[in-house]
Amino acid sequence: MNRREFVKVVGLGSAVIYLSGCGLTAINDKTDEDGEVSAEESVSQGKTMKIVVINSSPHSEAQSTSRYLAQKFVDGAKTAGHEIFIFDAAHEDTHPCQGCDQCGMDGACIFDDAIETKLMPQMLKADLLVLVTPLYYYGMSAQLKTVVDRFYSRTTRLSGKKSMIIATAWNSADWTMEALKNHYETLVRYMSWQDVGQVWAVGCGSRPMVERSEFGDMAFKIGAAL
Repeated sequence: MNRREFVKVVGLGSAVIYLSGCGLTAINDKTDEDGEVSAEESVSQGKTMKIVVINSSPHSEAQSTSRYLAQKFVDGAKTAGHEIFIFDAAHEDTHPCQGCDQCGMDGACIFDDAIETKLMPQMLKADLLVLVTPLYYYGMSAQLKTVVDRFYSRTTRLSGKKSMIIATAWNSADWTMEALKNHYETLVRYMSWQDVGQVWAVGCGSRPMVERSEFGDMAFKIGAAL
């Protein structure tokens, strides 16, 4: 199975979802006859979660491939009753970390921008952080990296949360997402996060391409299964 056919949902029973020519199936000893994870065994354990979705594509809602998948995820999560906050990292007033250490890793940033005033309060109380990015030169977008670097000001308080990544790329080689996947998983390890989902949407270089792909259904199902 190559990376194009894979999406993983990690939860309290580790549900793994594969997409193949035979369609979508769930492999988990805790799923019901329809392949659905019960509320008690879901990531949220049947409770309402606060979810922060960080979009980072500079393209519009009508054009962006990653925003399309993010919205599918949001639609699914809303069916499960979860609370969603969406931050547009590409079009808000943001500044990169200056490495000044004035925050002391647990305080206000020197920049009183949208990350500090709008996003950070939501992230601090969130249960799940969803990173959404197009693949740019085999890494996350500069807009998302700006946000990630600003985690520094609240590193400890942002630790221990659940996380997910949604990424889109034009390329479809089996190594297309390798560097970004390694980066994300290293971030998860450093922040002591619990990864609950990864969508690596390769071969999706335009809006029509991603809309015709299976990845929209993948993103929706992950959100609905939380």
